[in-house]
Amino acid sequence: MLAKHVASAHCDLPCGVYDPAQARIEAESVKAIMAKYADNEDPVFRARALNIKEERAELVKHHLWVLWTDYFKPPHLETYPQLHQLFWDATKLAGAAGAKGTVDVGKADDLLAKIDEISKIFWETKAA
Repeated sequence: MLAKHVASAHCDLPCGVYDPAQARIEAESVKAIMAKYADNEDPVFRARALNIKEERAELVKHHLWVLWTDYFKPPHLETYPQLHQLFWDATKLAGAAGAKGTVDVGKADDLLAKIDEISKIFWETKAA
């Protein structure tokens, strides 16, 4: 009989490497693109900026979901009961109701603040 092995990872190869910095970098890019969009009147540039911003916002969601679904476990929820709401809010801020659907830098700032909250909890769990 073959032994069963349980693995968890953010990709098909269980490396165990997780870091909220991936989401933050993409969110910083979203914010920078919003600012560049606001400072430029060229319609071709603006169209490109919107496309890239939406791609980056989708990557923010991806990196957040990887942390939420692969890294955080039920014991983390016991210690940090706000995690579910925090991830819900952050992914909504990265999606159509937030970074993907607007060029409002304030939404990007809100998203970055949520990622910072997630990051703080993440690093607390890593230190435990």
